[in-house]
Amino acid sequence: MPTRVYILPIIVFSQFCCTSLWFAGNAIIIDLIENFNLEFSALAHLTSAVQFGFIIGTFVFAIFSIADRFSPSKVFFACATVAAAINSLTILQTNTIESLFFIRLATGFFLAGIYPVGMKIASDYFKEGLGKSLGYLVGALVLGTAFPHLLNFYQGSLSWKWVVYITSGLALLGGGLLLLFISDGPYKTKLEKFDISLFYSVFKIKHFRKAAFGYFGHMWELYAFWAFVPFILKEYIEHHESFTFNISLFSFVVIGIGGLSCVLSGYLSQKFTSKLIATLSLSLSFLCCLLSPLFFVLNTKLLFLGFLVFWGMAVIADSPLFSTLVAQNVPSKAKGTALTIVNCIGFAITIISIQLLNMLQNYITPKYLFLVLAIGPAIGLFGLYRSYLRS
Repeated sequence: MPTRVYILPIIVFSQFCCTSLWFAGNAIIIDLIENFNLEFSALAHLTSAVQFGFIIGTFVFAIFSIADRFSPSKVFFACATVAAAINSLTILQTNTIESLFFIRLATGFFLAGIYPVGMKIASDYFKEGLGKSLGYLVGALVLGTAFPHLLNFYQGSLSWKWVVYITSGLALLGGGLLLLFISDGPYKTKLEKFDISLFYSVFKIKHFRKAAFGYFGHMWELYAFWAFVPFILKEYIEHHESFTFNISLFSFVVIGIGGLSCVLSGYLSQKFTSKLIATLSLSLSFLCCLLSPLFFVLNTKLLFLGFLVFWGMAVIADSPLFSTLVAQNVPSKAKGTALTIVNCIGFAITIISIQLLNMLQNYITPKYLFLVLAIGPAIGLFGLYRSYLRS
């Protein structure tokens, strides 16, 4: 058994390994389109499949309070193992858009036993300084999400299938490490029996509702932005033909830099408050949405990429803090269920925003397309502003 100082690094590394499955399909989407004769709209459909699978998974996990009734480490391991096996099916030459959709959907289902369960494990070990701990944990999710883009950049003469092999292998490694080295935390309160009322009763808690709705506004923007980062880079190159850069590499940079901002926001929450730093982050990402048309037309590659990197930091920095507020404002026995149901609703919102962008790109020029993402942060900020007035 590791000493307490090593517990968080193991959880963080395992989370990184397993969440690399999340955007594995996005990183190789061009290869999938070419190999399986797909339309470009497959990007939005396959991304939404993962989100939809995650929603179904979190709904099932929340209804049955899986993370509160059973050992979270064992749940994490089981889900990581199954998700890795399903992800590996992507390489089958007989795949179609339908089979790929269900592969990504099933992968998303079992990610429901990884991401929120990892946060549950951290909250069982770290009662004080939870914002900092979840900052590292969500940072690992961000790096895991971005990592397939880096693999795609480095694959060189290797087949795109190596991205699939490596992400599946990492998931097995992460699940195994967590099972071997992380037992139930000292602050874990086991739910002895099935209690379906937890699924909805947590919403009766006022401070939980405020944190949850801030998170929902944040999620409207986050995954749609991440999913369309390669599209943003591609469109910029096409409209500024004198510029060129590697889309996979900069997709990794723009998404992956968010891991650093999660850690930074976690530390800042110790000096100030989680609510204040989350509000600031959401305000900055809202501003990025509003300014996006301006940066699309600027004929300065460095400024454009700098803006995207800043947006990549702002868009995710509030995520661990909203999760911290959720975990801190429910009874201990309901933490796993509360985190899971908030994730369930939040990811349902991402499907709407991703598909809306996918539809609107046929009618709106790219430079104005991402103004749509401002809707979520605007609603989240309105709710947070009202809570400041009443506090």
